[in-house]
Amino acid sequence: MADSTVNDAADGSLVMRIFSELFGSPLNLALLGVCGFLIYKIIASRRSTDTLPPKEPELPPLKKQDFTLEQLREFDGKGNDGRVLIAVNGKVFDVTKGKRFYGPGGPYGLFAGHDASRALATFSLGEDALKNEYDDLSDLNSLQMESVREWEMQFQEKYVYVGKLLKPGEQPTEYSDTEDEEKTETDKKAD
Repeated sequence: MADSTVNDAADGSLVMRIFSELFGSPLNLALLGVCGFLIYKIIASRRSTDTLPPKEPELPPLKKQDFTLEQLREFDGKGNDGRVLIAVNGKVFDVTKGKRFYGPGGPYGLFAGHDASRALATFSLGEDALKNEYDDLSDLNSLQMESVREWEMQFQEKYVYVGKLLKPGEQPTEYSDTEDEEKTETDKKAD
C-alpha cells in the first residue's frame, strides 16, 4: 500500500512538473499558442476542402468559325451556356475556362464578347478602349503592337482558338469538320 501511495505521489508530481514547465514560461506559452493555431488551420483546411462548390460542367468544343463583332458580342458569358469569347489581334479565343477572370463580374469581364486588342495594348480596363466597330489598330505604335502580339501568344498557349474576327465585308472561312476532329485527336494524344 505504501508503494501505491508513493507511485501516486510521483505520478502527481510528474504531471505538475510538466504542467509548470509548459505554462510557467512566456516562451513556452507562445509556442503552445502557435502549435494550437497550426492545428486549428490544418483541421479547418480539411473541413473547407470538403465543402467546395461543384465544378461547372465543361462545355463541348465550339465548332471553328469566323465571327463578326455582332456575333462575338453574343458570347459575353451571360448566354444560356455561359460561353465567353474574346478577340485578340484578329483571332477569337474561347476563354470559358478562365470565366472567373473574363466572365461577368470578373476583373476582365468587360472584355467578354469583345475585341480586347486595343485595351490590352494600352493597358486600359475602361470601356473607352473597346470599340463598337472593327478596329484595325493602325494608330497603335510599335510598342503597343508588340504588346498585342504578346497577348495573342499568351491566349494561344492557354485558350482554344475558335476562328478569326471578320473585317467589315469579309467573307467567313469555310472550316471543315475533319479539321476540328483532327485537332481534337491531336489534343487527346498530347494529354
